Amino acid sequence: MSARHSDAHAALWPSLGLTVLDGDRTPLDLDELFGDRAPKVLEIGFGMGDTLAATAAAEPGRDFLGIEVHTPGIGNLLAEVQDQKLSNVRVARGDAMQLVHRLAPGSLDAVHIFFPDPWPKARHHKRRLVQPANVALLRDRLRPGGVLHCATDWPDYAEAMAATLDADPGLELLDHDRAGRPETKFERRGAGAGRPITDLRYRRRTGNRSSA
Repeated sequence: MSARHSDAHAALWPSLGLTVLDGDRTPLDLDELFGDRAPKVLEIGFGMGDTLAATAAAEPGRDFLGIEVHTPGIGNLLAEVQDQKLSNVRVARGDAMQLVHRLAPGSLDAVHIFFPDPWPKARHHKRRLVQPANVALLRDRLRPGGVLHCATDWPDYAEAMAATLDADPGLELLDHDRAGRPETKFERRGAGAGRPITDLRYRRRTGNRSSA
């Protein structure tokens, strides 16, 4: 990490950071974590954190929990939190689905998965984040009417995402709107390479079909 990132990490991690341990199923109360009852948004794999920081700054009425394994990205997000004096951001390090297991059903207002690793080789597709079991768990953690927003610049992954999300009985397609999502570094790189950008926004159904 740069000195800026390291200083921010040292200053803020003790109060804003959360380490996710493998196998830990201790329930995580998000209202307690943030100290309020505002709607909660989980961003999985926030990269360098610029998008999460920009969204949190634009939506002060919602709380944002980001999880990442990339240490420089964590440091950069904490530096942005410090520079912009953001009070509605918390940062987790570790496996995202381990974290999701600890959340209460219906505790999230939205889940953001922006430009996850596409694992382009066919033999690696099983490592992709947007898989049926993961989607079912994420949907269960959304409140009825809550939104799962995915974005990718890999056409075959976009098709696989759409097929997986369409197949979940508790989700319904909302739209393909970027919905104010700030442009990311990965998005610019993909667009520069001529790859189309796909946004997929699905909503948790409010009827009986939404049960996990």
